[in-house]
Amino acid sequence: MSKQERTPDAGDEGKDPELRSSEVTEGYEKAPHRAMFRAMGYDDEDLSSPMIGVANPAADITPCNVHLDDMADAAYDGIDETEGMPIEFGTITISDAISMGTEGMKASLISREVIADSVELVSFGERMDGLVTVGGCDKNMPGMMMAAIRTDLPSVFLYGGSIMPGEHDGREITIQNVFEGVGAVADGDMSEDELDEMERNACPGAGSCGGMFTANTMASISEALGFAPLGSASPPAEHESRYEEARRAGELAVEAVQEQRRPSDFLSRESFENAIALQVAVGGSTNAVLHILALAAEAGVDLDIEAFNEISKRTPKIADLQPGGERVMNDLHEVGGVPVVLNALYEADLLHGDALTVTGDTLGDALEADDPPAIEDIDVDYLYTVDEPKNEQGAIRILTGNLAPDGAVIKISGEEYLRHEGPVRIFDEESAAMKYVQEGHIESGDVIGIRNEGPRGGPGMREMLGVTSAVAGQGHADDVALFTDGRFSGATRGFSIGHVAPEAYVGGPIAALEDGDTITIDIENLELSVDLSDEEIEQRLEAHDPDPNYDSGVLAKYHRDFGSAANGAVTNPGAKWD
Repeated sequence: MSKQERTPDAGDEGKDPELRSSEVTEGYEKAPHRAMFRAMGYDDEDLSSPMIGVANPAADITPCNVHLDDMADAAYDGIDETEGMPIEFGTITISDAISMGTEGMKASLISREVIADSVELVSFGERMDGLVTVGGCDKNMPGMMMAAIRTDLPSVFLYGGSIMPGEHDGREITIQNVFEGVGAVADGDMSEDELDEMERNACPGAGSCGGMFTANTMASISEALGFAPLGSASPPAEHESRYEEARRAGELAVEAVQEQRRPSDFLSRESFENAIALQVAVGGSTNAVLHILALAAEAGVDLDIEAFNEISKRTPKIADLQPGGERVMNDLHEVGGVPVVLNALYEADLLHGDALTVTGDTLGDALEADDPPAIEDIDVDYLYTVDEPKNEQGAIRILTGNLAPDGAVIKISGEEYLRHEGPVRIFDEESAAMKYVQEGHIESGDVIGIRNEGPRGGPGMREMLGVTSAVAGQGHADDVALFTDGRFSGATRGFSIGHVAPEAYVGGPIAALEDGDTITIDIENLELSVDLSDEEIEQRLEAHDPDPNYDSGVLAKYHRDFGSAANGAVTNPGAKWD
């Protein structure tokens, strides 16, 4: 029943006084508070039940979130029917794909922090007992999980699901193909009419971008981390099973409150290692490095960026999805979803099976109960066994060297182009580099550097799918290297290195570069370096004293507050990252 249809239970004795919501619902002195709830249709039975917040970033800003009101309604019903008191509230989102390539993209990473702050504030201020946190676009997922960690309320993460692929010229396409089509038009390899046709067919409905880009990577990680039940990441946005997952999330949230299962009970070093193992095994987004580090910092779990190398070295890549491959999340869903990959890793002793989850089960017990099909028995061209993987090592590498003393991130889709050395063409922001690429100046073997796009320097660490797609669209995904102290989209493919730390704004070595400096990129030896001595770098940086790009408003605030990308670019002053 809905809350308006409930009838009071004459025998009700009130709620558990240990529940935080009793502070606003119990005792004669709380009559004014209850009066406010009654104005919204809540009754005695509601007021005696655990108060579960449904944090909903629904918006007409992006197809990723346009349907989330329906998801929230289904979660609401799941809470209501399990004798919880559901309270829905809203928060923001930013469309990464629409803001891409503009100054507005600087808002994207900041939105992760605003989402976390707003959900934390509402649940704290309204004395909620638990949460269902709903996510659609890229920064929703880490922002919602960060909020759950900060509040340490029993919480379940609910993904809104991904968009189905579009169709063009007899093949499936996604937004990645449209971005790369822009580069192909600029290079004369595609007509504007064909690009127009792709534009009109790439995104056929609601849901997040369909490949193993940032949204699907983080949704998948929510299963490995224990924030969401197995199988919940892969159902498409407009599929009936997506609504079943939403209802299940509501029911599970009430159960988690009743059993007092909190994020601090199931998040551990082992659960974060499981998340990384899944990320590198499926070729997930480089943005997940940033978000996993941020989540660990919020949780007070000791995790540094070098852990990604350690885990990638022992974990093979066994799924080949977009952007490196051709398949999308729905293809994985049709053969069993994320549990298929997790189970393959678990059976090979590459996961910590004893890590707990929000369900109360260990990950190993949950996989054994779920019993997903063995990856060896699935006859598809995008899944591989641990014994015969796509790549012997996982997809993520952390490079260090005198150009990135605190690390830089690259995703490897193949093993054929792992070393590059050459003179750099350095740009002081994204648009100048984009213009250079669009004008057709790049050639095989080039090295492009983009700086002043870091967490503080941007501020906000813009994603640069426009630039990388233009390079790929011109046929140079594997023979032109690009590095930046900013970020790349989860849809980026090719020889692209991001998160160079320390960033230029704070005086990182990338700020010292000049056109013509020789850059060495050696993936096998995990090196990103410039042919300069420490003394030369220091001399060039002596005059480095940049002004912030914004001196008021929200961008100025986060320019001040962001930490290093090497630690997740967190803004919470209480987060632990060392």
